[in-house]
Amino acid sequence: MKTQHKILIVEPSDIILEGLAQILNGAGIFSVLPALHDTVNLTDRITVLKPDIIIINPTLEQPEYDISKDIPRLALVYQYVEPAVIQKYDGVIDIRENKSRIVAMMREATENHASETGMETENYELSTREIEVLIEIANGLSSKEIANKLNISVHTVNTHRKNITHKTGIKSLAGLGVYAMLHDLMK
Repeated sequence: MKTQHKILIVEPSDIILEGLAQILNGAGIFSVLPALHDTVNLTDRITVLKPDIIIINPTLEQPEYDISKDIPRLALVYQYVEPAVIQKYDGVIDIRENKSRIVAMMREATENHASETGMETENYELSTREIEVLIEIANGLSSKEIANKLNISVHTVNTHRKNITHKTGIKSLAGLGVYAMLHDLMK
């Protein structure tokens, strides 16, 4: 049996919490922990439950310390949030996304975290997000430009770049451009 990734959701709306929990639990690879409606006890909950990923509404007041270094954080967005706030997260889940895209984003977050912590799997197929990053690399965009375009942090872009290099074995920008063209990724 596969290990399930523990997800902690921090969201004040019960309807959004229940819907997201149902999607993630239904995927079979995630286990949604008891949720929080605010960040008051977030630090304690993280210490006790040790989640693999935190999904948090970025409009909530954040704890004093930066938990993104320890655990991947995804912003749960359903209203306008300043880009400067979004940049603090490892990714964004828009509630208008379909189920399969939400599950794919969660898988990518767990894969990225696993590769950063040295617990990589032997999967050499590029993820959907890695392909998106590869296309932008081939188009000549910098990590910062890619981060802004895809609404992810520069740190996440750099992690994707490392994963792409590892999976393809190609280190040069020109080589990645050729790879993208040979695999019909360029439009």
